[in-house]
Amino acid sequence: MTMAETEEGYHYNVVRRAIDLIDAGGETLSLEDLAARMNMSPAHFQRVFSRWVGVSPKRYQQYLTLGHAKRLLHERFTTLEAAHNLGLSGTGRLHDLFLRWEAMSPGEYARQGEGLKIRWGWFDSPFGPALAMGTARGLCGLAFAAETGAEAAMQDMMARWPRARFVEDPEALHGWVTAAFERKGETALHMIGAPFQIKVWEALLQIPSGHVTTYSEIAQAVGNPRAVRAVGTAVGRNPVSWLIPCHRALRKSGALGGYHWGLPVKRAMLAWEAARAEG
Repeated sequence: MTMAETEEGYHYNVVRRAIDLIDAGGETLSLEDLAARMNMSPAHFQRVFSRWVGVSPKRYQQYLTLGHAKRLLHERFTTLEAAHNLGLSGTGRLHDLFLRWEAMSPGEYARQGEGLKIRWGWFDSPFGPALAMGTARGLCGLAFAAETGAEAAMQDMMARWPRARFVEDPEALHGWVTAAFERKGETALHMIGAPFQIKVWEALLQIPSGHVTTYSEIAQAVGNPRAVRAVGTAVGRNPVSWLIPCHRALRKSGALGGYHWGLPVKRAMLAWEAARAEG
């Protein structure tokens, strides 16, 4: 590991710990308080945090208020039909992250990963430890273990493709993962799921960063407006969190709804994106 890579990992951990402190709630923490807890000078901490999050710690905290989800739904709601008409789907540039994706065929999915080699590795992320998995075609899994724990996250992901061969190889995934969190470069996705799940995940890919939509809106977009419960299940089974942005799906009431990897992670992701979008 190079010195630069070591520093990148250190900075990821700094940002992750700072977000954990901010997300814990309570009174607003000053820049000086946060920097002291990170054992950094205020100026250095501000530079590191702003680089990863896109805005200052103070501005970021404004997006973790109790009413943030309702505000997003009111001000930054996305109608998926309109998004689709604008070309925000399929291959090509999706918002501020370049994604190239393809889906596994129904027949391949039915074989539960048989004959498939899936590489995996752990990475630091602004949202806690991230477990990445990928085939030769792209990332097929991205899980966050801050709330569930590493062992549970690993078991959860491996159970999705029980007949696949899993090989620890973080280096093979490093470029895709870096692009995913730095939002530059190209991240290839290999979506492995049932046909209905794939349709739901494609709809999620149409929601711009910093925006949200509702489960019922997604059901409408996939041509089955009464299937809100099924849509919710498919959203929850999304194997590539963050990149297939299931965190952008909210209830009509403005409630966050569920999140497979823990609601604190969902809140942090929404705040991160909203702050960058308006910063």
